[in-house]
Amino acid sequence: MTEIDYYELLEVDRGADASTIKSAYRKLAMKYHPDKNGGCKDNEAKFKAVNEAYDCLKDPQKRAAYDRFGHAAFQNGGGGGSAHDFAGFSDIFESVFGEFMGGGRGGRAQPRRGADLRYDMEITLEEAFHGKSADITIDVTASCDSCHGTGARPGTHAHTCSTCAGHGKVRAQQGFFVVERACPMCNGSGQVIEDPCRDCRGDGRVERTKTLTVNIPAGVDEGTRVRMSGEGEAGPRGAPPGDLYIFLHVKRHAIFEREGTTLFARAPISFTTAALGGTLAIPGLDGRTHELKIPAGIQSGKQLRHRGAGMPVLQGRGHGDLVIQIDVETPTRLSTRQRELLEMFRETETGDECPEAQGFFARLRNAFAGD
Repeated sequence: MTEIDYYELLEVDRGADASTIKSAYRKLAMKYHPDKNGGCKDNEAKFKAVNEAYDCLKDPQKRAAYDRFGHAAFQNGGGGGSAHDFAGFSDIFESVFGEFMGGGRGGRAQPRRGADLRYDMEITLEEAFHGKSADITIDVTASCDSCHGTGARPGTHAHTCSTCAGHGKVRAQQGFFVVERACPMCNGSGQVIEDPCRDCRGDGRVERTKTLTVNIPAGVDEGTRVRMSGEGEAGPRGAPPGDLYIFLHVKRHAIFEREGTTLFARAPISFTTAALGGTLAIPGLDGRTHELKIPAGIQSGKQLRHRGAGMPVLQGRGHGDLVIQIDVETPTRLSTRQRELLEMFRETETGDECPEAQGFFARLRNAFAGD
């Protein structure tokens, strides 16, 4: 399952302040609003995704939970505002701020979720264009097969900690304040293992190397994050696992540069082609050759656009554009015949052939006419 990072959706940095996030949201909401896109389903989906991202990041508590847990922070709810959704979020809020505020609600110790993992993958621009499936190998702590993650030797089980009565926390009175901390006997788990598993030594986890298949969708960009749910570190003693996040890095291409879904390239042409016009054939990342018409009299720096030949839209339909910047190349090696022909051409010049040059020298003369 691929989930686009909320910060990427709003096109802001993770450290962006509230005003920056709000400004980015307003810009994108206006761009993708259904009323302005003629009922386009892709833009409607993008509009909903942008609203979902802003709804999370504008709320300091939700943002704090998202920064720590990612999309997993809201897996048990969908923003509908039900009591179940609120309870799920309050559990996450407590796990973020509970220790600072002096502990939780006094219930039994909850199993700690396994840590999330990060994997950096480098891909080519062609692979970003078409998408790909790749196998990766990672070293990770996985649930112990011998004890099924319990930490206790097969045939035995853990007992409720007598010190904290299974709560995982103990309290101490200090003046007017009650300080709550993890139970020193069970290390906050609420359970005591008297006969630990020999393979995992009571932790319920073992080190393991595993191979995973990562599906990279077409249209990904530098820094796109692909989430693999439940493929992170196993939680201690049967707790839920974390997630694995694949961060993508796109190699520099020899010809094309990218900005969003637009591909840019520079193409040198001869001065005769620039003067007379012609056709430019550019091989695209899609495997096809795209022809661009060069108008007569084109100047260096002029850009030609071929619509629909750029990068695919991530999780959408259509492609961006291919933009070619023209560089007119002056010949440096001429044959005798070529030089003769150019001399003949120069003899027939009136100045009207190059109006910009003619205008420049006219302004130059006028500027110094009074000296």
